[in-house]
Amino acid sequence: MKKNILVFPCGSEIALEIHNALKWSTHVALFGGSSVSNHGEYVYSNYIGDIPDVEDADFIERMEEIVQKYAIDFIFPAHDSVVLKLVQNKQALSCGIISSPVETCETCRSKKKTYDFLRGSINVPQIYASADEIRSYPVFLKPDVGQGSRGTYTASCIEDIEFYAKKDPTLLMLEYLPGKEYTIDCFTDKNRELLFSGARERGRISGGISVRTFPADMQKFRSMAEKINQKLLFHGAWFFQVKEDRNGELSLLEVAPRIAGSMALYRNLGVNFPLLSIFDTLGIDVRIMPNQYGIVMDRALFNRFRAELEYRHVYIDLDDTIIFDGKVNPVVMAYLYQCFNEGIKIHLLSRHKERFGEDIRDVLKKFRISEVFDSIDDIGVSDSKDTYINEYPSIFIDDSFQERLAVYEKKAIPTFEVSSLESLISWKK
Repeated sequence: MKKNILVFPCGSEIALEIHNALKWSTHVALFGGSSVSNHGEYVYSNYIGDIPDVEDADFIERMEEIVQKYAIDFIFPAHDSVVLKLVQNKQALSCGIISSPVETCETCRSKKKTYDFLRGSINVPQIYASADEIRSYPVFLKPDVGQGSRGTYTASCIEDIEFYAKKDPTLLMLEYLPGKEYTIDCFTDKNRELLFSGARERGRISGGISVRTFPADMQKFRSMAEKINQKLLFHGAWFFQVKEDRNGELSLLEVAPRIAGSMALYRNLGVNFPLLSIFDTLGIDVRIMPNQYGIVMDRALFNRFRAELEYRHVYIDLDDTIIFDGKVNPVVMAYLYQCFNEGIKIHLLSRHKERFGEDIRDVLKKFRISEVFDSIDDIGVSDSKDTYINEYPSIFIDDSFQERLAVYEKKAIPTFEVSSLESLISWKK
């Protein structure tokens, strides 16, 4: 039986990685919850958009109402503050929380608590109690409670410290770490065994998010991972970040008992951290079998659309539309199979035989796409495609502007070139 999993907040980078990791799993049914309008409503089919902010007084009460209404089995928190709030109030919820124990979450939510707790076991940055202790600049200022690089500053003099301290009196004054930065993705099972630890270099960072990352040699990080795992009680996925100090030694930045957005790197090597965490929470023994090959993950903004368009028929061209440079366009085929799944009829309108002398059915067979179409018309060069469009509501897809213009003027239906098909593809699951 599938477990109903509510991911909250569903628009964070963490939640989008959880969605990517679980959307094709036969073991879960995903629900996305949010307090504000965000990207989650474009990817979660079961979207719940009226949840209070985590700091609101009625947050837990409203969460329990949602748990009851949608028969939620587990909540998968996708923000550091939400992790802590839910585990601190788990007794008030009639569902499980995919998370480590409350003591671990409370320690990790504070950078100072984390450093104090782990000092002596691993290398942590020096914390200056006052600016008088600083012997060399720059120093690094960061909130005691925060995530990513939000609210962090580099201070080059005492005047900088005084300026930033007025903006945020909770800032910690830390030694500056100038070297390379790494994240180590980890998984600890219900028996406290560290089943997996994989390091990755944060090659390019934008807004505190690693947007280019690739595996690093785990050997120099393994001891740190094992010592952190011995000191803190984890259940499921967690990660820690380190950076090289002035002497090239690794120093801890943070530990987080949650999914990281860039865990997608190791997921694509066979380590599905969200699914493993669910299985572990259910008390199921798991094994991890990562693939071993070089890989780089690079991230950028990606477009998602909500098109207010209703149609039941698609008329589409073949050459330079479905077939481009002698190959099948996989994006077009993904869209056509989406149409098939939704019961939308697909009609092929092509001038291939007149242009190239080949029978169109032989061409479709060669490219192994013969069965996709509900109707096939191989029309003459002088024929107008609009005369073959007789089913409505419909849309027309063709690489040729002249073909699209003629159909638009004669039939007054929406027309699309290949590059605009992305607005018709649904990524919800």
